[in-house]
Amino acid sequence: MKRISQTLLATLALAGLPAGAIAQEAGTAAPRQPRVEGEAFSAPTSDAAGTTPAETEAPNTSYKPLLPNQTRAPKPAEATKVKTETVAKGLDSPWALEFLPDGRMLVTEKAGTLRIVAKDGTPGAPIPGVPKVDARGQGGLLDVALSPSFVADRLIYFSYAEPREKGNGTTVARAKLIEDKGAARLDEVKVIFRQMPTYDGDKHFGSRLVFAPDGKLFVTVGERSDKGPRVQAQDLTSGLGKVFRIDTDGNAAKDNPFTGGEKAKPEIWSYGHRNVQSAALDPQGRLWTVEHGPRGGDELNRPRPGVNYGWPEVTYGIEYSGEKIGEGKTQAGGTAQPVYYWDPVIGPSGMALYTGDKFPAWKDAFLIGGLVSGGLVAVKLDGDKVVTEERIPLEDRIRDVKVGPDGAVYAVTDGPGGKILKLTPGQ
Repeated sequence: MKRISQTLLATLALAGLPAGAIAQEAGTAAPRQPRVEGEAFSAPTSDAAGTTPAETEAPNTSYKPLLPNQTRAPKPAEATKVKTETVAKGLDSPWALEFLPDGRMLVTEKAGTLRIVAKDGTPGAPIPGVPKVDARGQGGLLDVALSPSFVADRLIYFSYAEPREKGNGTTVARAKLIEDKGAARLDEVKVIFRQMPTYDGDKHFGSRLVFAPDGKLFVTVGERSDKGPRVQAQDLTSGLGKVFRIDTDGNAAKDNPFTGGEKAKPEIWSYGHRNVQSAALDPQGRLWTVEHGPRGGDELNRPRPGVNYGWPEVTYGIEYSGEKIGEGKTQAGGTAQPVYYWDPVIGPSGMALYTGDKFPAWKDAFLIGGLVSGGLVAVKLDGDKVVTEERIPLEDRIRDVKVGPDGAVYAVTDGPGGKILKLTPGQ
């Protein structure tokens, strides 16, 4: 495991973090698989007497959580009633949704298309100016975010799998969204950040973009999946398996943890991640992420500066073959435990903090898209502890989730013939 400075060790100690673990595959998430061990399974009871965990299927491993309510938290006492309607359809493998100030939706499609979806759900024409993407496997055009000053500067930021000599990698670009006479285009397109090194593969690109209250941009990426490159999630000189924090020009934030002469990439905020495709801010403006585990071990984390989240040396998951990953450790010194983990996996993609008023029970809960679980997962926290988990079945792979200006929840379905679903309170 890559050594870190005494200053960083002090930071870890101050954070009060116990030792650590991880999370599942991305755009090709497989159906849930049976447990490896042969013994019978009975769903555990939760800390709250008389309640049932949201997850009732058998886990893939016999690993035990280190912390209370770290997995299989109870369902809320009363299920949330939801009405679902399709507000847009006919999208080609949509990946991300971002609301424009006027209520229209900016949508990315995996093959490299960016569209504006009208309020009535009509998809607009492809917006010219998007760079070429490598759409093989889990690549393509990924996340999109508006500049914090979008009304004034019209800037958008987007991530994509960039084709490069001898491979590809996750890249972030900035562009000005111009609308003239009913037509949209991208001008002044500029790459501001490239994940390095380049690797010739088609998996684990991440990626989510989240602007913090201070205007800095968090960028999440993957470790490229294969056993060769994935060990670089522990390497501070590599850009694989990291969360980055940069300014709007792509420079490392000056107060990042590795800007003081360390042999490390200064853009790094946290490391030891597998493939982060869910990210959002909490009410205090702090970043939270959910990353894909392998077979078991999807993780909810609150990434802290300079902290190691363990992958691939520490995880609550196993290889898809059923073999242990590394030494089969679920904790180790110098690594952080996940706040929460899932086994079997939910296949997390997309995440939003519920801030609307239509669903009072979800106030300040994280809503997480599930590619494998086929719906949304609502996670309610008390501080940094999950107190309830609720499953909202939508019978579709969910790629992204957003809270609309109307307080409704919007879920993007994955794959050809993609849709945007609107969730409002049901009867």
